[in-house]
Amino acid sequence: MHTTVFGLNPLWLSTAILILTYVVIMTERLNRAIVAGVGACVMIASGVLDQPSAIAGVDFNTIMLLAGMMIIVGISRRSGMFQYVAIWTAKRARGRPAGILIGLALATGLLSALLDNVTTVLLVVPVTLAIAGELRVPAFPFLFAEVIASNIGGTATLIGDPPNILIGSKAHLSFNDFVLNLTPVILVVLAATALILHFQYGRKLRTDEEHRVRVLAMNERDVITDVLLLRQSLAVILVVIAAFVLARRIGLEPGSIAMFGATLLVLLDNWAHPAHKQAERVHQTFGDIEWITLFFFMGLFIVVAGVEHAGLLRILGEKLLAATKGNLALTASAVLWGSAILSAIVDNIPFVATMIPLLQSLAPAMGGPQAIEPLWWALSLGACLGGNGTLIGASANLTTAGLAERAGIPFGFWTYTRKAFPLMLVSIIISQLYLLLRYL
Repeated sequence: MHTTVFGLNPLWLSTAILILTYVVIMTERLNRAIVAGVGACVMIASGVLDQPSAIAGVDFNTIMLLAGMMIIVGISRRSGMFQYVAIWTAKRARGRPAGILIGLALATGLLSALLDNVTTVLLVVPVTLAIAGELRVPAFPFLFAEVIASNIGGTATLIGDPPNILIGSKAHLSFNDFVLNLTPVILVVLAATALILHFQYGRKLRTDEEHRVRVLAMNERDVITDVLLLRQSLAVILVVIAAFVLARRIGLEPGSIAMFGATLLVLLDNWAHPAHKQAERVHQTFGDIEWITLFFFMGLFIVVAGVEHAGLLRILGEKLLAATKGNLALTASAVLWGSAILSAIVDNIPFVATMIPLLQSLAPAMGGPQAIEPLWWALSLGACLGGNGTLIGASANLTTAGLAERAGIPFGFWTYTRKAFPLMLVSIIISQLYLLLRYL
């Protein structure tokens, strides 16, 4: 253990830094990347961590996976493929608001499983606002359904939601592991949620024939701005997903696969352009990366490494073991419900980053890494689905709220939360039954 400033107890000092970092993030007075960065610097400057330990605490597999997928999605977006999906979905529903509501929700859930939920809502929301405007119906029900579906769909795969990326990297779980263990229950949760949304909103939405015809008149092909880029993007996305599925056989980590895919798509996107144009296009590509998210992750990794080095997570693990007496079913249920409630209150990313080493500390007492695998699924389901509970529970929620309010649509904390929290509870109840029936 390193010498801390003024000889302070590293356990109490690191815990204070962690709590203060969380509290400031929750106030939203400062950008969360700044807060995490300051917290990381204080962990090092105070002597809780030295620089090599801090760097070792950063999970670069997660950083590479996020950055690679951001590049792939950023380039693909320019082709218009995601807007195409939204308009195509609306037309398949024959311009009927109830059908469009469910269709866009399901499309958002599917895209969130293959991309990430923040990117998905950024792509789908502007088109949704246009469709709702053409139908002359309130946009809030559509946006609300898309937020809920994005967090549900993102739970199904390794790459769909940042908490899963963290869990997969730290627990050495593959893309296939997530699909095989989480997709079945997510399909049930998504179907149940769609049914509730239909009764809650769909049956009440009405439009006249004139406005319905306007939506049917939209041509989804008009939004495809670059056919060649569309084909290249689809090819790279399919190759990347196939590589995720075969990751263990080909011996590559998800971060490497995502970065290989990103590099290939950048190459294809610039191949036919002169050097001066390439520089402009590459600048645009790197400008599309959400650097705030990446630096938030890096700072957060260091803050969590500090409390892990100081022994806080080991102590909490011992307390959890004592409370559940090492019973896997009780522990999984506690993780599921605790994760869901806490992820509705605080952003699920820092919460999961803190929980991962805590659960890893339980492995020796519970029979090893294989024995605690159900705990990873409980953490994923609780954190990702729990993020639906309140407006601040997940990044996709706040992103949609910002887009809605910019368009003059009220999307406040209580407006969202009083509708979303009951839906979140339904999804957690379904998840609890699934865990009990399949693993416990």
